[in-house]
Amino acid sequence: MKKNRISKNWINKQKRDIYVRQSHVDGYRARSAYKLIEIDEKFKILKNGISVIDLGASPGSWSQYIARTVKSGRLVSIDIKGMEEIDNTIQIKADFTEIDSQKKIRGFFKSKVDVVVSDMAVNTTGIKDIDAIYTGELAMEAMNFSKEMLVKEGRFVSKIFLGSSFNEIVALGKKLFKEVKVFKPKSSRKESKESFIICKILR
Repeated sequence: MKKNRISKNWINKQKRDIYVRQSHVDGYRARSAYKLIEIDEKFKILKNGISVIDLGASPGSWSQYIARTVKSGRLVSIDIKGMEEIDNTIQIKADFTEIDSQKKIRGFFKSKVDVVVSDMAVNTTGIKDIDAIYTGELAMEAMNFSKEMLVKEGRFVSKIFLGSSFNEIVALGKKLFKEVKVFKPKSSRKESKESFIICKILR
C-alpha cells in the first residue's frame, strides 16, 4: 500500500512539473535537458562544429541537446545503460570508469576535444551522504579524464552534490582549471542537493 501511495505521489508530481511537460513538447527524453540548456545559456559551453564527450549519457536528453547544438561537430556519448539512438551521435554502452572504455572514447577522436560533460550519478542507496560521496568520486574521475582529453581552452561540466566531497571537487577544479563556477539551475528540483561545476581553460 505504501509503495502504491509513493508511486501515485511521484506520478502527480511529474504531471505538475513544467519541465517534464516542456520536455514532451520539445522532444527531450528527460527534464534534465533543461539543466544543461540553462548552463549553456549562462556559461556559453557549446557551439556548432565542436567536439564533445557526454559521460553518463542515458537516457540521452543531454546528448539530444548537444547534438542539436554542435550540429556538424562530433559527439561521443557513453553510459553503462543502453539508450535509443540519437542522430549525429556515437554511442558507447560501457562503464566509463573502466580503462578500456576510456581508451575506446579516445579512439573516436584524432585530436583533443572542446567539451566534456557529465551528468553521472550512482544508483541511490537512500543515504544521501553516501550517495553524495560516490557521485563526487565519479565527478572527480570525470574531471581528471577531461584534463587528458580537453584542448587548452576546453570546458568541463559535471553534476556534483552538496556533501563531504563538495569542497574537494571544487578544489580539484581550481587546481586543473583557471575558471571554476558552481551553479544550480532553476530546473534542478528545489529539494535536490545537486549543483553543477563549470570549469574553463586548463592550467
